[in-house]
Amino acid sequence: MSEMNCVEITAAGGPDVLQLAQRERPVPRLGEVVIKVAYAGVNRPDALQRAGLYAPPRGASDLPGLEVSGEVVALGPDAQGWALGDAVCALVPGGGYAEYVATQASHCLPVPSGLSMAEAACLPETFFTVWSNVFMRGGLQAGERFLVHGGSSGIGTTAIQLARSFGARVFTTAGSAEKCAACTGLGAEKAINYREDDFVEVLKAEGGAHLILDMVGGSYLPRNVRALADDGRLVQIAFLTGPKIELNFAQVMMRRLTITGSTLRPQSDLAKARIADELLARVWPLIEAGQVGPVMDSEFALADAAGAHTKLEAGSHIGKIVLKVGG
Repeated sequence: MSEMNCVEITAAGGPDVLQLAQRERPVPRLGEVVIKVAYAGVNRPDALQRAGLYAPPRGASDLPGLEVSGEVVALGPDAQGWALGDAVCALVPGGGYAEYVATQASHCLPVPSGLSMAEAACLPETFFTVWSNVFMRGGLQAGERFLVHGGSSGIGTTAIQLARSFGARVFTTAGSAEKCAACTGLGAEKAINYREDDFVEVLKAEGGAHLILDMVGGSYLPRNVRALADDGRLVQIAFLTGPKIELNFAQVMMRRLTITGSTLRPQSDLAKARIADELLARVWPLIEAGQVGPVMDSEFALADAAGAHTKLEAGSHIGKIVLKVGG
């Protein structure tokens, strides 16, 4: 049997355009493995792709889904480091909402001991994103003041735990008392309810943030600049409220600020492999020791991917949403 169940984006639109379909199973290319998917993570880039706002890179599957857990069932030419039957979680360039998916062998990581397949599916997209932006690009150091917006999201819950584990003072924003409590429970020194308090004033009272990780954009950009300490760094990874804003760059120059950013999906296979290597060496031991880990919100069946997207976009979740794909 060469066909598999998957979820297609039938047209650009709302969650209802996600429909169950059948396609041919992928065949591994040079350096790739094929994974029999147990669970697939659900992330905001999936919703952006579904809405027609985030096209997959050239050569990637048009099916949504950027992270999975499962079992290696096929090896392509020169696919190194894995054997048939290995349990892995993986960053995939697309196609995660399916029973089988192909990805570079170097973008797979072992399922950490003690974690379920559902939990493992929550790791790749958020941990690759946070590690590469907060530590590799942002250079976060022990003792620094770190602010992450959206602390109850998958990115936020990961960033709080990792920054705290590496000795930073962690501040975050969230939109309710329940979400703020979840953030402090994960190690944030202070969780700021953005509906009630101004994060700029809170951070300025602390001396300013040395590093800010932001996915909101829009009006947050000039406010982030004001919330930074001199010589501070802002790393932008998304624009939930828009990518364009007027900014007085005199502040950036006079206070020697750094504004940078990245997106994960378009990066080269080699860049992603380097992130995977660092995660395996520096973060996977923390996960296996129980010091950091995924925060699970809810699980949906593959056939109910629309329900998962509806919940994601409602913004009420804390942590990660996953799709149950295989047994």
